[in-house]
Amino acid sequence: MDFLVGWIAIVPSYATPLLLASLGLIVCERAGILNLGAEGLMAVGAMTGAIAVLSGADPWAALAAGAAAGIALAFLFGIATVVMRADHTLSGLAVVAVGLGLTGVIGRPYMQKTFPGIASFGEMFGIDRSSALGRIVAVQDPVTLAMPFLVVLLWWWLMRSGSGLRLRAVGENPAAADVAGIDVQVAQFGAVLVSGLLCGLAGAYLCVATSHVWVEGMIAARGWVAVALVIFARWNPARALAGAIVFGSADALVPRLQAIGADIPVYLAMMLPYLLTLLVLVASSMAGRASGEPSFLGRIYLRQDKH
Repeated sequence: MDFLVGWIAIVPSYATPLLLASLGLIVCERAGILNLGAEGLMAVGAMTGAIAVLSGADPWAALAAGAAAGIALAFLFGIATVVMRADHTLSGLAVVAVGLGLTGVIGRPYMQKTFPGIASFGEMFGIDRSSALGRIVAVQDPVTLAMPFLVVLLWWWLMRSGSGLRLRAVGENPAAADVAGIDVQVAQFGAVLVSGLLCGLAGAYLCVATSHVWVEGMIAARGWVAVALVIFARWNPARALAGAIVFGSADALVPRLQAIGADIPVYLAMMLPYLLTLLVLVASSMAGRASGEPSFLGRIYLRQDKH
């Protein structure tokens, strides 16, 4: 029972970065821009958040700084894909390389330096941890509490609002959206910036709220897991919440097994989230075009196109 309660308690902190990044990718890809740069965006956000806190900023300000760093890197991605109409896949991989390279150079002096992070509800309100519910609630923070509300808001915006409908129209048929008076480039560039904001925030949360330390490579392929999570969710924010819990549960299982001294190969257990990612990608490729995938995803739109 203690193992189960401890596992459930830490799942939200593992699921939150994956959910934030996947929501950002969903918005971007709903506009037809394939974004494979989540790993680099998250890395830049994590490093910037750590530097902000170590420089004396409030942890909440550090989250905002990480989000701003993600926007800055996403701006370059938007210039490449939306303005210059470069290949989306190559541009996304370039973002990963640039993000990881920047963090390796700029972030090196700040490595292995612990810092105070966002306070949990237990620290804020002195929640009694004697009960199972108390133990679960006490370790949560305001960001994890806000995630369901963010999912509902984003789902409503994409599926029910006029601006969300226009964004989805751009991802499904940009030529028709163009004829209807929608500025395709503005919609796509805005979606790219939103993806940078949420991915940068995801990286900053992982660093500032969870680990309280910056280490090079700490994103550890979570950006690629977020890419798989988008496919798992079929580009639907509501399904992304369920998928993030599944992926986060697999990721959170490793430290819980280590905490109880389970006699299992540690590296084999650490493979579980990434094995799940591969299974999702293989299942998707075998099924063909995934339900919910934007029709124009990853394709370059030129105004004179007839298709």
